[in-house]
This record gives sequence, C-alpha cells and structure tokens, in this order.
Amino acid sequence: MSSLTSTEANQAASGRRKKRLTAFMFVLPLLIFIMLSFVAPIASMLWRSVSHPTVATLIPLTLSELQRWDGKAIPDEQTLTVFAKELHDLAKERQSGKLAEEINRATAGMSSVVKSTARKVSRLNNEQLAQQGADTLLKAHRKWSNPDTWYAIQRAGKPYTYDYYLTALDLELDPEQGIQVREDTQIYLQLYTKTLNMALIITVFCALLGYPLAYYLAGLPENRANLLLVLVLLPFWTSLLVRTTAWIALLQTNGVINSFLLGVGIVDQPIEMLYTSFATVVAMTHILLPFMILPLYSVMRGIDPSYLRAALSLGARPIPAFARIYFPMTMPGLSAGALLVFIISVGYYITPALVGGTDGQMISNIIAFHMQRSNNWELAAALGSLLLALILLLYWLYDRFVGASNIKLG
Repeated sequence: MSSLTSTEANQAASGRRKKRLTAFMFVLPLLIFIMLSFVAPIASMLWRSVSHPTVATLIPLTLSELQRWDGKAIPDEQTLTVFAKELHDLAKERQSGKLAEEINRATAGMSSVVKSTARKVSRLNNEQLAQQGADTLLKAHRKWSNPDTWYAIQRAGKPYTYDYYLTALDLELDPEQGIQVREDTQIYLQLYTKTLNMALIITVFCALLGYPLAYYLAGLPENRANLLLVLVLLPFWTSLLVRTTAWIALLQTNGVINSFLLGVGIVDQPIEMLYTSFATVVAMTHILLPFMILPLYSVMRGIDPSYLRAALSLGARPIPAFARIYFPMTMPGLSAGALLVFIISVGYYITPALVGGTDGQMISNIIAFHMQRSNNWELAAALGSLLLALILLLYWLYDRFVGASNIKLG
C-alpha cells in the first residue's frame, strides 16, 4: 500500500513538472524577445557609458609610460619619444584622426593639434624619432608643454571611466581640486530640467483636457461611448509623421492659424509659434492625450453613479460632492494616465525634433545628436543611462506614494 502511494506521489510530481515545463516553453519566446529587445540594449548602453578602450588601444605604450608620471610637470623625454613614435605609426596607418577625435573630447581644441603634430612626426624616420621625437613634439604646438594636456590624455586612456557621467552632469575632474562644476559649458542639467518642466506641462494639459472628456464618455450609453471612443483612438491609427506634419502646417508663419488671425484682424503680424517650446507642448499634448483618456475612462466607467446621486440627495452641493466623493475614486486612473504621459514625454524624440527647433529640444534630441552626428556614443550612453535612472526614480516615487494611496482608496 505504501509503495502504491509512493508511486502515485511520483507520478503526481512528474505531472506537475511537465506542466511547469510546458508553461515555461510557452513563455520562453516572450522571454527571449524581452531579453533581446529590452534587456540586452539597456545592458549594452550601461556598459558603453563606462567602457572606453579606444585610446588605450591606440597608444598603449604611451599610457604605460604615463603611469610613472607625477602629474606636476610635463612627462619625461622617454615618454614624449614613445608618444611621438606611436603618433608616427598612427599617421602611417591613417589612425591619427581617430586619436585626435578622442583627445579632443577630453580637451577641446586638441583635434587640430594632434593632426598637425601627426603630420610633422610622420616625416621623421625611426632614427630621427629616437633622437628628435620629443623635441619635434614640443615644437609642434605649445599645448604639448602643458601638463593639463597629458593629464587629459591619461584620463582618456583609461579603459573604464566615469568621465562621461561627469560630463552629463556638467561636472569635470580637476587634477588638483577634484570634481567640480564645469566653468566653460553647462548645458546638460539645464536640458534635463527643461525636459522635466515640459513633460510636466504636457501632463497637466493632458489631464485638463482628458478628464472632462473621459467624464463625459463615462456618462454616455455604451453604444454612443464606444463610437466616440473610436474618435479618441483615431490618432493611434494615423502615422506620427503625418500628425506632426499637420501641426507644422498649422503653426508655421504662413500657416492656417496665423492666416486666420491675420484675416480676422486679431494680430497685425504673424506669431512665431513653430520651432518653439510652445509648438512642442501643443503637438505632444495632442499625440499623448489618448494615453490620459483611456485610463481615466476605464476607471470612471466602473464607478457607480449612485454614489454621487446619494450625496446630492443628502444635501451636498454638486462641486463639493464631486470633489469629495467622485474625484478621489478616479485617482487611480488619473495617476496612471499622468504616469504614462509624463514618462513617454520625457523620452520623446521625433515630435520635438520636427516642431521644436532649438528652443523646443529635449534631452532625447541631444542623445540622438551625439549618436548620429558627433559620434560620441559613450556620452550618449551616459545621458541615456541618467535618463533611465531618472525615469526609474519617478516610477519608484509614484509606486511609493501615489500607488500606496490608490490602494488605500481602493
């Protein structure tokens, strides 16, 4: 009897394992898709933001010599000669431009210095390099006599660095004073602040426009509500470029809006609306409005209207009854819509690039600039990593405070 019971237990355990394995096999394609399309790109971005082996690959011997350098004066003659030899070899291999680009990122204005110096040392043979390499280097440009230049080369030669995060935060590492605020350019923190402000404004506008519309839809019969909901979803079925181009036609100097205002005599000259922050806010509010309406509508549709009627029948005034009874019950939908709109707008790229111009650019446009034009993928990865950290922080704050309050209300 005990052996039979043990056999049945083994069969039951085997059946459960098969069911779990079957369930896992059904989930496996989705798991692989998430790993390849979401986890792997994020991991690559985080790795790229701290990994920078380019300079270490181009001038390894010079960097090895710089380890003996005290950092006070310029390196000794042996180090300068080694650098001249490596620069000579890079010039012959047509790689000096790559080194110039990398050093220029560490110290502005070094691109032309490295290229001109590479042309001069490339004329020397091996014997001349051993004897005159250091002197040729120092005579090529005065910046080679500046210890800060060699400090920048030493920092750029580290295969793993946090310098790009410092740049993304408008900071720099001084050899004597340590980490401090950059004095020459401070743009990235302003862009982050501007992006958050614009995302907040877009979220507020979407809430002000979406809440009354969702309330109206929730009070209609189901057939009429579904018909009007199709109109709300209509932007999803239209190409993003088409919608953005339509706003360009509306907001440009000779566009529909300015032509109308001039025609009725409201203004005497066209208003500059396109390629401004105003154009970015208006266009993105139109595009992201459904993300606010749908969560609100789903929550409002499930609220029993008898609660509000009961409060009114007990003598409450309409506005206080709405504010104390109905509005708190819609907070889950409002907070979910606000979170969706805010997070999407923080990382939006296409619409600000097309209608925002210089004034309406957001941090995502600068990330795209470094990836496509300046070819500074490390800085783009650092900016993207900080943006990801910012979004995760905002989501944590939402889950910590707003999410907890919604659970209590529920």
